[in-house]
Amino acid sequence: MAEGENAGQQARTDESDAGVRERARLIAWADELRRVHDRLRRALQVAQKAAAAGRGAEAAGRELLLFCHGFCVALTGHHEGEDRELFPAIAAAHPELGDTLRYLQQDHSMIAHLVTGLELSLVRPGTPADLALHLEGVGAIMESHFRYEERQLLEVLDALVLEADPTQVLGPL
Repeated sequence: MAEGENAGQQARTDESDAGVRERARLIAWADELRRVHDRLRRALQVAQKAAAAGRGAEAAGRELLLFCHGFCVALTGHHEGEDRELFPAIAAAHPELGDTLRYLQQDHSMIAHLVTGLELSLVRPGTPADLALHLEGVGAIMESHFRYEERQLLEVLDALVLEADPTQVLGPL
């Protein structure tokens, strides 16, 4: 009888553990990452369209300040969340991805440097063409980074069990 009770208890524990894991997997991290990357791509396009309008440096600068500030905050928040929450969770579950995660963090640092240059170009007098060049540089590195990240991590993210708020993990988008 004790054996039967133990088996019943173990089955309930297994079911409870499976329920916790399933709730944690309700967040499809691969899908969340794709959505955030797509939103950031669209935000960059909005900023690029504002720069392309070329209504003079001062007018373009004011408009871009609004668009780019939102884009820069979102992109920075996304990378900070990955560095703080997502990458440590991946490293714990997949230590073999250590080099990949370090490479992605180096990209984050490079993109942060480019974003700082973009933000500075918005507050200094310049031409819409100067602003467009900054946006193009950020966009090129960002897109290369996103594609590499998606190739390397989407499969891992499909199976990742991480109990966390997506906005803390992937940023405000």
